[in-house]
Amino acid sequence: MNAPINIKEGLNNSRKEAENLKFKLLFEDRVGIVFDITRLMTEQGLNIIGMEVEQKDGFAKISIEIEKPKRNFDKKALFSLFSAIPKLESQGELKRLPQEKRNKWFRTLFDGMSEGIISVDSTGIINTANKVACRLLGLVHENIVGTHVSETSPKDNLLMECIEKRIPVSRRKSVITSTGRVEFYGSAKPINDSQGNFVGAVLQMNNLKEVKAMVDAVSTPLEITFDDFIGQSTAIKKLIDFAKKISVTGTTVSITGESGTGKELFAKAIHFESGRTGPFIPINCAALPEPLIESELFGYVDGAFTGARKKGKPGLFEVANNGTIFLDEIGDMPPGPQAKILRVLQEGLVRRIGGFEEIPVNTRVITATNKNLKEMVDEGRFREDLFYRINVLTVLIPPLRERLIDIPLLVGAFLEQFNRKLEKETQTINNAAIEKLYSYSWPGNVRELQNVIERASLLSDSSEIGTNAICPNAEPKGYCDRGCSVPNEINGKPLKKLIANYEISILIDALNSTASIRKAATKLGISHTALLKKIEKHELRSGNRKYRRNELEPLG
Repeated sequence: MNAPINIKEGLNNSRKEAENLKFKLLFEDRVGIVFDITRLMTEQGLNIIGMEVEQKDGFAKISIEIEKPKRNFDKKALFSLFSAIPKLESQGELKRLPQEKRNKWFRTLFDGMSEGIISVDSTGIINTANKVACRLLGLVHENIVGTHVSETSPKDNLLMECIEKRIPVSRRKSVITSTGRVEFYGSAKPINDSQGNFVGAVLQMNNLKEVKAMVDAVSTPLEITFDDFIGQSTAIKKLIDFAKKISVTGTTVSITGESGTGKELFAKAIHFESGRTGPFIPINCAALPEPLIESELFGYVDGAFTGARKKGKPGLFEVANNGTIFLDEIGDMPPGPQAKILRVLQEGLVRRIGGFEEIPVNTRVITATNKNLKEMVDEGRFREDLFYRINVLTVLIPPLRERLIDIPLLVGAFLEQFNRKLEKETQTINNAAIEKLYSYSWPGNVRELQNVIERASLLSDSSEIGTNAICPNAEPKGYCDRGCSVPNEINGKPLKKLIANYEISILIDALNSTASIRKAATKLGISHTALLKKIEKHELRSGNRKYRRNELEPLG
């Protein structure tokens, strides 16, 4: 191996640099300064190692490195010689040339990167390698710089493949080091100069453990804040101002509103604004089976019932300590758990099923419902004391039909979102389509509007969405012009056949409006394979470059 020689040379070079003389000279800027310095050094038999010139504000700053002569040398005499050069303003010694400072900074920056970086010249000789790369490969910097890249990894070498093929190469790799096996994702790319000539390649390495941690962080849902709510209507602005004021109080909040208005998102924003350090835990009371509600909310002790965990289990009220628990659809909660929730709200204590210990919890409760709880109280289907306890602060989210002014803003935000998701060019919506959205009653509110815009973005063939692509879910027959018509007569027809006919209509529309099956799959938001399976399933036939249905009855 050449490593010992490289190290020795490196030490010798460092020693030589330490013995060299470095000076800084400041001149009033003029022509011939560098010539005068060079002539003076030549006359004195001194060898110039490096020189840098920086011109600024009428002055020339000269940084010079001189090889220290073997003979006895008097630096004071050299300063006297420098003084004889015309228009010298000042002079002194330097520890490092500016270039050395820059190199040190770049080296520090290079080594501080989170990815491993190795670069080679066109012949495969390694010229740079940062600390992360050395750590991932289990190698020493001095041992690899100047060596051929094949010596670091004889088999399956990404940089070698990149050099040979002159194309980017990426894949997962595993290496055995003195500390064990290391897995990383490597990406090698060729380097070309300004004339397009191949001059080398660079490899970027990402530790898979760090990649996984980054993916987990990105996958974690972002916090929802009131800034995420879109709207300029007076009702929404007043609602947000009110919610911001009550967020910091810690008092129980009841959010009411129709389905699809965004009650859970509003609850998350209140939790974020409150500054609570604990988690936000949403619970859909309507989705929890009645036998499991109490054990999920309040937990249980060891042996509380058959199948219980040996050490018991904390309830969600405990898990949400110092945070917020969101009880969605609280109107669907059975009477038994209602009494226990009332006790938590009044005393801040929970008791696990089968236990005797009273456990204090500091959990804020936010409830939501689209039902009329007062009517349910009058009918005896909801506890009156719990009703008054959760209605201390009430937030009523207005339906979309009462804030039509917000529709253009919402549509713009949804279109931007779906265009990114579907990798489509930026789409806009024309005035006629907006008018059509204004005229609809929106029983599904913002959630329904989002679905309508996603469908319009998917089915529209142009960058401008018109009325024919706008198809709300509950429109009367004949209201839609394309892609979403429903059968005029359904009596006597099996649901399965109706759905198949509807799917075939959408598939044929997508296939005939695009240049290929792959593009049709992209338009529909499904994989190429999935679309091929659907074509085979429905026995769609292509004739004269147009797809048609086989023998199923037409829609309508």
